[in-house]
Amino acid sequence: MSARLSQQELESYLWGAAIILRGLIDAGDYKQFIFPLLFYKRLSDVWDDEYAGALADAGDESYAQATANDRFTIPAGSHWNDVRETPREVGRAIQTAMRAIETANPDRLDGIFGDAPWTNKERLPDATLKNLLEHFSSQNLSLASVPEDELGNGYEFLIKKFADDSGHTAQEFYTNRTVVHLMVQMLAPQPGESIYDPTCGTGGMLISALAEVKRGGGEHRTLRLYGQERNHMTAAIARMNLVLHGVDDFQIARGDTLERPAFTDRDSLAKFDVVLANPPYSIKQWNREGWQSDPWGRNFLGTPPQGRADYAFFQHILTSMDPKTGRCAILFPHGVLFRKEEAEMRRKLVEADLVECVLGLGPNLFYNSPMEACVVVCRSRKPPERQGKVLFIDAVNEVARERAMSFLRPEHQQRIESAYAAFSDLPEFARVATLADIAAQDHSLSIPLYVKRSAANGRDSDSRSLAELWAAWEQDGRVFWEEMDALVEMLDSMAT
Repeated sequence: MSARLSQQELESYLWGAAIILRGLIDAGDYKQFIFPLLFYKRLSDVWDDEYAGALADAGDESYAQATANDRFTIPAGSHWNDVRETPREVGRAIQTAMRAIETANPDRLDGIFGDAPWTNKERLPDATLKNLLEHFSSQNLSLASVPEDELGNGYEFLIKKFADDSGHTAQEFYTNRTVVHLMVQMLAPQPGESIYDPTCGTGGMLISALAEVKRGGGEHRTLRLYGQERNHMTAAIARMNLVLHGVDDFQIARGDTLERPAFTDRDSLAKFDVVLANPPYSIKQWNREGWQSDPWGRNFLGTPPQGRADYAFFQHILTSMDPKTGRCAILFPHGVLFRKEEAEMRRKLVEADLVECVLGLGPNLFYNSPMEACVVVCRSRKPPERQGKVLFIDAVNEVARERAMSFLRPEHQQRIESAYAAFSDLPEFARVATLADIAAQDHSLSIPLYVKRSAANGRDSDSRSLAELWAAWEQDGRVFWEEMDALVEMLDSMAT
């Protein structure tokens, strides 16, 4: 029996694979090679373990093979060891074996290894691939050596490391896990519920929901997890991530959520108990014209401006919530709370009494961006005592920073969660506003309008009137978003 790896040993082993690729490919591309190899090695080692156990019990090779194939099938010639022994054309051997495994397991593993260019010898010569295979072969990844939770944690470690290394694309690939944990705890998913992420990236929010139910002692295997992701490789990573965390009941669809929502029920969108999302910010390339006559009825608040699809994702999420149990937590830039071009949609949103909480977070919680974020929590049906009210929380100071990374400590999360649960006024931190209060502010959801700070905390430290402060704050927001738009256009031009 193989020795069990400690978490530190596992993480060192996983990161060692990435080191082999350094200098050969961009850091942002590590994931499309490392994750499929890790998953392939895991499948082979688990298959071997089950085969060996069945053979020891029955002494019959045919029975042992059938038993190992119960979980998933590895066709003859497609095992890790077969590829490891390949002397040349290693990339082609890897690709062929992965495709054979996908074909043999169409329900669970179809397309799961992604579409990495394994046969491109300029990027990955045979010698490099042989080094990778030998590195991964140095440890046994059976369930006994590395249980599901521990390998899942190692996988998440790699996801974060790749995000750290990969530059400006990291935000769509990885969301700060301390923020995700907070969002999940605010929604409190329960056993048996359906959880949905319409822009799921690598599946971190779905896995965090699973972990939250586990922590509460609930039967996490009764959860139904759903996600959609536009990027083919990222969707494949999400599927591998869920399998490696021991999840059986999940569906990860590939495609553009706004253009082609994957989860439908006859003539409407499928409905979910919990929706978690970190949508891409202010995307410009989307089908605004089609949205005006959206066949799924997602334009009930209106049509967002071409340059900002935030409220398109927002409306998709609201339309996807179960009419009785549905609740969502969405990570947004602050602009969605006050931008003038979305004012009419925001008015309808407030008047529909869907918004339960607006939470402002501190700066630098996003990769390569100093912007402050907010979490908007909505419910299809609020508890009676919360109807007609919205809780505003100003948690801008609830943030820690170490080694150039910002995150929420447990005490920060606890303070926010306690304020959300109490749903009452807390000086300089939280305030409950009525819909009439919000209407008096032209339906703006900007947190400084409702949660006031003392001069010592820096917000109202000058003598300007509230109207003057608000005008200056709005102007700062407009300048910021104009600068962000210019940056995105510059990056787009560089990419083309």
